[in-house]
Amino acid sequence: MFTKAITRKPCRALIDGITTAQFEDGKPDYDSAIAQHAKYVETLRSLGLEVTVLEGDERYPDSCFVEDPAVVMEGCAVITNPATDSRNGEKEEIIETIRKFYDDDQIFHIEAPGTMEGGDVMLVGKHFYVGQSDRTNAEGARQFNEIVTRFGYTSSTVPVTEGLHLKDFVIYLEDNNMLVTELMDKEPQFQSFNRFVIEPEELYAINSLNINGTVLVPQGYPKTLKIIQDLGYPTRLMDTGEFRKIDGSLTCLSLRF
Repeated sequence: MFTKAITRKPCRALIDGITTAQFEDGKPDYDSAIAQHAKYVETLRSLGLEVTVLEGDERYPDSCFVEDPAVVMEGCAVITNPATDSRNGEKEEIIETIRKFYDDDQIFHIEAPGTMEGGDVMLVGKHFYVGQSDRTNAEGARQFNEIVTRFGYTSSTVPVTEGLHLKDFVIYLEDNNMLVTELMDKEPQFQSFNRFVIEPEELYAINSLNINGTVLVPQGYPKTLKIIQDLGYPTRLMDTGEFRKIDGSLTCLSLRF
């Protein structure tokens, strides 16, 4: 059950955010991004979360994606070490806010040569699946495991060979249900879950977000929406089109705990 969330408004430098050009939709529009972000925050609040909204940081074009510089959980928070130079400083800017919710002895850091971004970290029960990707390396995953096992969690690594982050290709919806790509459907560690393979043209919709039983789903992906609704989840359609242009999606726009 989530009770709190941290978000950060998009900055005007958003147009220079990192993109893999996976979706060739042009550069994001700042005003539209602000409106989409405000709706996202409003939706989280309507689902019972107390939301801390940070101001945009023009030094970091991708800083609205607050999920990446920290991983939060019951008992502790881990400040990550983003792999790209343009994002690495975000870890320093999130610490002050994290300290409002965690004591200093509950805050840990991934140290170089370890790298990690929160988009590669997926919690299922008390187990973390950590994507080994271009953004999260084996040393980062090792340090993360060392930290979280002190608090009753376990972790394992999953190879990410398709693109940016693990949660772009597999999402846990709770209730033993997962949305996956064809490749992640074959991942040995996921074989005990109910897996629903999302078609390539709706790949972006894999990154849906369960908030206390209601699933936020990107708008424009009717097949994925139907899968989620047929599983019995109430849904809210969310327009994240401006964030999609720079590889951003629903989970990465907030830290939830």
